[in-house]
Amino acid sequence: MSDKEIILTQDGLKKLEEELENLKSVKRREVAERIKIAIGYGDISENSEYEDAKNEQAFIEGRIITLEKMLRNARIINNDEIDIDTVSIGSTVTVEDIEFGDTMEYTIVGTAESDPSQNRISNESPVGKAILGKKKGTIVEVSVPAGVIQYKIVDINKK
Repeated sequence: MSDKEIILTQDGLKKLEEELENLKSVKRREVAERIKIAIGYGDISENSEYEDAKNEQAFIEGRIITLEKMLRNARIINNDEIDIDTVSIGSTVTVEDIEFGDTMEYTIVGTAESDPSQNRISNESPVGKAILGKKKGTIVEVSVPAGVIQYKIVDINKK
């Protein structure tokens, strides 16, 4: 992971800090205890519990390094920075599919905290890129594998 700026909302920052604290204070201890118990079983060269615990330890340490780097390179978007006149990171945007009339609500976030299942889309996603910087009432085109979808920006809010 490069030293690329990581854009986070206040909620995203809080979640990453909580995950980091949990990994350092809880998960490290749990995996250390698992390793200790596995060593107690004897020969570690053929000990699957030991191997599994060491793999988990490596994953946890790698995730800690990743989170620390993300937090070091974070730029936090404060709620008062969010403009409701144009779509920006942190905005919650209601869009309408011009062809089918369906409406969807998305919150635009940085890539580190995107979660499409929660309608939190990245500013670098196709929809995010298309609507970023646009105003209410604007119609945008989004290229998708099936073709081009037109969305009308119905509303812009901050949550």
